[in-house]
Amino acid sequence: MYSFMAGGLFCASVGNILLVVCTATDYWVQYRIQGALAHQGLWRYCLAGKCYMQMENIAYWNATRAFMILSALSCFAGIITGILSFAHRSTSERFNRAFAAGIMFFVSTLFVLLAMAVYTGVTVNFLGRRFGDWRFSWSYILGWVALLMTFFAASETPVMDQAPGK
Repeated sequence: MYSFMAGGLFCASVGNILLVVCTATDYWVQYRIQGALAHQGLWRYCLAGKCYMQMENIAYWNATRAFMILSALSCFAGIITGILSFAHRSTSERFNRAFAAGIMFFVSTLFVLLAMAVYTGVTVNFLGRRFGDWRFSWSYILGWVALLMTFFAASETPVMDQAPGK
């Protein structure tokens, strides 16, 4: 049981780091505008070597930001709960904490899936029509890798499949 919990916590830790990095960085999309290279993230866009805060209040950016932040927070809560499950109080408490951690990892997976789906759908629809030369970049890819890591963390977290004390 402990090896699965440790593997789940490792995947969750890596996933949480990736969630924070991809949410904070500016390389979700790269494109050319008037011959200059540009890239943008959830918070800033950069054009010709200068970066600017995104002051527009666009719904899909706000939704993506919110879902990514909620995903990172629920993953962090799951990590703390998973670490606490190693404390030897009683067998039933240990299983309940591990189960709660697994639920938090699934919630984190759901939030990051929603964020990536919203961002992907709107970006492909908007940039696909507006710019011919654009692509998703490494921050965006880290978001999908974080989704896989949080999913693996949730699936590796043990559930109570036998009565406590056995």
